[in-house]
Amino acid sequence: MSSEPDRLTYRAAGVDIDAGAALVERIKPHVARTLRTGVMGGLGGFGALFELGGRYREPVLVSGTDGVGTKLKLAQELGRHDGIGIDLVAMCVNDVLVQGAEPLFFLDYFATGKLDVDVAERVIAGIARGCVLAGCALVGGETAEMPDMYAAGEYDLAGFCVGAVEKSALLDGKRVQAGDMLLGIASSGAHANGFSLVRRILERAGKPWDLDLGGSTLAEALLAPTTIYVKPMLQLLAELPPHAMAHITGGGLTENIIRVVPESLALDIDAGAWPLPPLFAWLAETGQLSDAELWRTFNCGIGFVVLVAAEQVAASGAWLTRAGLAHWTIGSVVPARAGQPRVHIARR
Repeated sequence: MSSEPDRLTYRAAGVDIDAGAALVERIKPHVARTLRTGVMGGLGGFGALFELGGRYREPVLVSGTDGVGTKLKLAQELGRHDGIGIDLVAMCVNDVLVQGAEPLFFLDYFATGKLDVDVAERVIAGIARGCVLAGCALVGGETAEMPDMYAAGEYDLAGFCVGAVEKSALLDGKRVQAGDMLLGIASSGAHANGFSLVRRILERAGKPWDLDLGGSTLAEALLAPTTIYVKPMLQLLAELPPHAMAHITGGGLTENIIRVVPESLALDIDAGAWPLPPLFAWLAETGQLSDAELWRTFNCGIGFVVLVAAEQVAASGAWLTRAGLAHWTIGSVVPARAGQPRVHIARR
């Protein structure tokens, strides 16, 4: 006598649609705090709607996408999920900002093997906080529950941002010239770059999470959320427009600033112009990193750079001070020389 096989369900296969619906309800208040002019409709549609209206004469849309890298591994290991969403937003909106654009809206992608609604809410609440800090709306996203793709407790994140800038105000590096000065603005820590190397160093050191780094523990310093520079930099653009801006992400000081400089020019950076934060000093010493490796992997305390005319250094520096942004004059733009590296960094 044959028996019918047990009936299968999506939940039995590892996907809980009810949990996903519960998460949507939980995050609605967080999303509501990010709403701004231009948002049309709410969560739940097949596509998110945003109206540019008459704010721009010749609008140029600027888009960016990024993740948080293996900083996620530390957040998951330590059970600290509240700030990682801010990192996700920051990595996208700071990139869009570099070209002079105001971030308008943001979407996220959250993927996991088994959805933990409490953890997911904490992460997405952080994304919403990041959007508030950036002045952009969280208009939608995707929560993907994919059994067997991730180990227990693991999740991955991706973010997507769209901004807009008046075509005449677009920053494309063409205004940069020899003699311009670099004003480096402080980072909050390692931001979300270099964590594959960080994790190797941690393994070597035995993961001393409670190590005192002068006011914060090693764990706190590593998981400090990335600074979102959008609101003060948009104001600076309106009042004292710089020639260019750079977000210091993967590639560190060596590879990011030069991206906004014409090929006929080079950079001379004084790495002694600002104090190396204790976190980076510890990473360099414990990992036995060369200066070159340190500068091309980490931001080393400089999270954002504005390039200004020499005669604007004093005014721009005073403006940044009034805005509460710690900063230093860290170098200058010089003519490029054949056969020489376009970025020269040294402690002087």
